[in-house]
Amino acid sequence: MFRPKGPNCQSCGMPLSKDPLGGGSNADGSVSSEYCSHCYRKGVFTQPNITAAEMMKLVEGKLRSMHFPGFLARRFAREVPTLRRWRNKSASQAQRSSTSELQARA
Repeated sequence: MFRPKGPNCQSCGMPLSKDPLGGGSNADGSVSSEYCSHCYRKGVFTQPNITAAEMMKLVEGKLRSMHFPGFLARRFAREVPTLRRWRNKSASQAQRSSTSELQARA
């Protein structure tokens, strides 16, 4: 809908074409084709313990600081859980919470 052409960071959603370094760096020093330099350096995430919800808040705040309208900043931030870094984590977190709910009922 409002997306620039090309790949986006699979952690924060930033278009890699907007990354000043052209992307994050892998452990071997090559440029990552999946993650931006703000999220991924030298083969590791810069914020390894951040949650998808925290990343959503970070993305929304950054977009607002760049003078994006609030509705658009929220719209882009809502995409974060669908990105590759978060997909399996969101599913496994949901599964863990439903499993613990079932155990609590038993």
